Amino acid sequence: MGLKDKASKIDFASLVNAHALTSDAKQPKTAPGAMMAFANDARSDLLRENEALREQAAKTAALETQLGEAVADLQAWDGAKATRLIDPALVIRSRYANRHESSFQGADFERLKREIMEAGGNVQPVKVRAISTEEGERFEIVFGHRRHEACRQLGIPVLAVIDNLDDRSLFIEMERENRERADLSPWEQGVMYERALEQGLFASNRQLASALGIDHSNLGKSLALARLPSAVVAAFNTPLDIQLRWAPMLNKALTQDEEGVLGRARELAQAPEQRIAKAVLSYLVSDPAPVASSAPRFWEKKGKRVASLVVDASGHASLKLLIPLDAQARRRLEAAVDALLSD
Repeated sequence: MGLKDKASKIDFASLVNAHALTSDAKQPKTAPGAMMAFANDARSDLLRENEALREQAAKTAALETQLGEAVADLQAWDGAKATRLIDPALVIRSRYANRHESSFQGADFERLKREIMEAGGNVQPVKVRAISTEEGERFEIVFGHRRHEACRQLGIPVLAVIDNLDDRSLFIEMERENRERADLSPWEQGVMYERALEQGLFASNRQLASALGIDHSNLGKSLALARLPSAVVAAFNTPLDIQLRWAPMLNKALTQDEEGVLGRARELAQAPEQRIAKAVLSYLVSDPAPVASSAPRFWEKKGKRVASLVVDASGHASLKLLIPLDAQARRRLEAAVDALLSD
């Protein structure tokens, strides 16, 4: 049998990778040996490549599984906005801010501060938008002025949602959030509406009412309160005492006797004692002209009636005081009566 015939009968597939020639092995001296060595090396390379491909395929499958889980997690948070803790000093009020300074005083605000302090921060986040200033990045409040102020006074970071909003969206979200909380006074709402119109966010009262989904007549009353003369507003202990239904009465009184209303308002503003809001309204809108058979008028102090005035059909008046008078107060009363009679 020739050499060629012997070589053709060799089974190369039976060669095992483990018996492959190493670099240190002797090089074959015959052609069949060289062919066997080449075949063994080729098989070893194929086996190694096949194993590497299997490992890569396994890794790819694992990565695809992880990617699918991550995408599912992200979809669950679709539309959500992250919160972060911000230094209250970096948060400023917008020009549409609707809180009067008296909103940051009193028992209700102190109760809010105590709740935030006990919870270690404001559990319900405020909403802000990022703005650029000469001092660097700052944040403008969309809503949550009282929570922000409470955190500022407590010296703790304020929890906030940061959103990208234009002026109109900021105003709408601020108004709706405060209206849903039902703790914004009619005067504060009116001031907010007035600023939105002044800044050109809405072309008309009707457009503003439509955008906010509020009653057009109530919008008009709120604007009327916001447009009251400062002297009339100052006659009350706080603008927050002024009620929405009082707007037509105050406007009517100002139309009929503006000088008299402003005079009475300045007189009330000088009084050192706390004033009952309803009594202030009654005095501001009272008709200075004599009115026959008018209803009795009453004055109250600290929730108790202290004086009454009755005018009968003939115009005769009867004044009754229900408080003790010291010598000085008595002299003042007598002087007032003397002045009235002399007039």
